[in-house]
Amino acid sequence: MNRRPLGSRGVRAGGPIGAKAWPSSGAGAVIASVVLLAVTACGGSSPSTQPKTNPAAKPAAAAASFDGPTLANPAVEPPLALRDSLGHTVNISAYQGKAVLVTFIYTHCPDVCPLITANLHNALALLGPRASKVRIVAVSTDPRGDTPAAVSAFLARHAMTGRMEYLVGTRAALKPVWKAWGVSASNPTSADEVNHTAAVYGISGSGKVMTLYASNFKPADIVHDVPLLASQ
Repeated sequence: MNRRPLGSRGVRAGGPIGAKAWPSSGAGAVIASVVLLAVTACGGSSPSTQPKTNPAAKPAAAAASFDGPTLANPAVEPPLALRDSLGHTVNISAYQGKAVLVTFIYTHCPDVCPLITANLHNALALLGPRASKVRIVAVSTDPRGDTPAAVSAFLARHAMTGRMEYLVGTRAALKPVWKAWGVSASNPTSADEVNHTAAVYGISGSGKVMTLYASNFKPADIVHDVPLLASQ
């Protein structure tokens, strides 16, 4: 996997994920204060970079005791309501009282997306009965390639059928969601790869973005943080 900073050649990203990338509801201030993500070009060999914390942000220890990177000023989650690969409408606002982990991937990604999915699978296994406290939601970054058949095969391959809700749609339907969440997703390259923001957003039981994990996060961090997210 090749790593390119936001705004590098080949990816039209518009700079750090911040107020311009988020709705004016206040969520933009959350990201602007703490994180700059890498845009991932799938198909290489090395894992995605860790989110880079703004020195001006409050240290993670100041916000409870999350193990994952913690946002200094949590704000209400951006809207996310799409159909899954089975045609069912999913709206994360319905998951009040549970932790929600949101990520942006595509099914034929050769490295980063399988890594994220495998780590989420391992976290669920480690959580055991506590996995009932969390919902995992993936949003497509490849409207053309993420067909119902491709999604079904991907979920089965990673033992996530029934454990990950994989949301799809046309590019017109997905672009506003990407923008609201500060995600960059390019058109497929000539090698059928997608340059996209690779991270996992941790949403609290009250619907606030609290944590942000890099694609190579440790499952143990999720295991530790899920009960805290669900309770807040």
